[in-house]
Amino acid sequence: MEICHGKHKGKHRVFTNPEQLAEEQKREEREREWRQKRGEESESESGSGSGSESDSSSEEEQKQQAAKPKGPAVSVENPNRVQQRNKKLSQLNVEEKAPQQLSRREREAIEKEKARQHYQKLHAQGKTAEAQADLARLAIIRKQREEAAKKREEEKKAKEAAKEAGRSKR
Repeated sequence: MEICHGKHKGKHRVFTNPEQLAEEQKREEREREWRQKRGEESESESGSGSGSESDSSSEEEQKQQAAKPKGPAVSVENPNRVQQRNKKLSQLNVEEKAPQQLSRREREAIEKEKARQHYQKLHAQGKTAEAQADLARLAIIRKQREEAAKKREEEKKAKEAAKEAGRSKR
């Protein structure tokens, strides 16, 4: 006997030969046929019905039993699995897509865009603090430009007057 230190997971595994499997299946098939013959003989001896009807019904039962899978008849499905269901174009409604939940980022982006547009609208109306400061600056600049234009006008008039006075002296 060999002593195995540490892991010995596959030590006692026994694999069945394919030949042995085939022999076992043949043996089971012979037993099944033998049982069927005994069952048919006992039915025919008791005298119930004709032999041809019992043969056809037992064959149908065999086919049904052979078609059934072995093991429990319980169907186990994953409740979390989402199955894709294809819809026809005629069944699709545009309204179905509208109530979709938006992600947080999408919602924030939409809110940010709305706020920006609202701010621009108020800014155009001059109701924001920044717009009022801009308007005050513009008013100051306009006054300065008007004063500068008046000064230039006066200087022009003064030069023209000086030129005329210089011409008249000659």
